[in-house]
Amino acid sequence: VVIVDTAGRLSIDEALMTELSEVAGAVKPNETFLVLDAATGQEAVNVAQAFHERVPLTGAIFTKLDGDTRGGAVLSVREATGVPVRFAGIGEQVDAIEPFDPKRMAERILGMGDVLGIIEKVEQAVDLEDIASLEEKMKSGKLDFNDFLSQMRTVKRMGPLKNVMKMIPGMAAQIDDEALEQLDDRRLDHLEAMILSMTPSERSNPDILNGSRRRRIARGSGRTPQEVNQLVEQLFTMRKSIKQMGQMQRKMRKMRRR
Repeated sequence: VVIVDTAGRLSIDEALMTELSEVAGAVKPNETFLVLDAATGQEAVNVAQAFHERVPLTGAIFTKLDGDTRGGAVLSVREATGVPVRFAGIGEQVDAIEPFDPKRMAERILGMGDVLGIIEKVEQAVDLEDIASLEEKMKSGKLDFNDFLSQMRTVKRMGPLKNVMKMIPGMAAQIDDEALEQLDDRRLDHLEAMILSMTPSERSNPDILNGSRRRRIARGSGRTPQEVNQLVEQLFTMRKSIKQMGQMQRKMRKMRRR
C-alpha cells in the first residue's frame, strides 16, 4: 500500500489545487480521500465541493471527532458531494483512526451517546484477570490502594474523561460543554502520584495511614495534606458503600429463599 499525502491547506488556493491535480494525474490513485477537520463546521462543505470538482474523490475522512463538535458537517459533505465518509479520526495517535460507522455518528449528532464505543473502549482497557481479582476484593469489602490505582489506570486507557462522558447516552445533553471542559485528566495524574508516594504496605493496608504518613505522602507527590486526606476518605467511602451493597444482596437472597 502506497499513501501519497499532499500538502495540507486551510483554504482553497489555486496554485495548490493545480499542484493537486498534477499529482493525481501522475500517481493515478485507486482511492482519493479528502481529510476534513470536523471542527470547521459547514466550511468543510465548500472545501469538499471545490476538491471534488478538481480531483474526483472516492471518500472523506473526518478528524478531530474526539473534540466538542458533534460532527453535523458529515451529513452536509455527504449530501453536497455524494462522497461516502470512509474513516473517522478520534485522536492524535496512529491507532486513533477507525472505519466510519454511520449509525454511531447519527447517535452522536442527536446527542444519544455511543454505547458501542464505550463497550469497545472498556474491552481494550480492561484485563479480565484484574476484573476477577477486583470482584473478589469487592465481595470482601477490602479494597486497597493497589485496586484503586489499577482502576484509575484502566480509566486513563479509555481516553480523555470528557470524551468518554460524551459517549454515555443522554450525558451530552445533560452536561453543557463548559462543564465537560472542566473534567481535567490531570486530576487522575495527581491521584496516581499520591498513591505511588505510598509504601507497598501503606497501599495494601490504608488503615495505617496516620497523620505523619499522610504528610510524607503529600510532600513526596507534590500535593497538599488535604488532598491526601480526601483520597484516603474516598477509598474508605468506597469500602463502606460496597459493604452496604453486599449486606443488601445477602438480605435479598434470604427474602427470595422464603
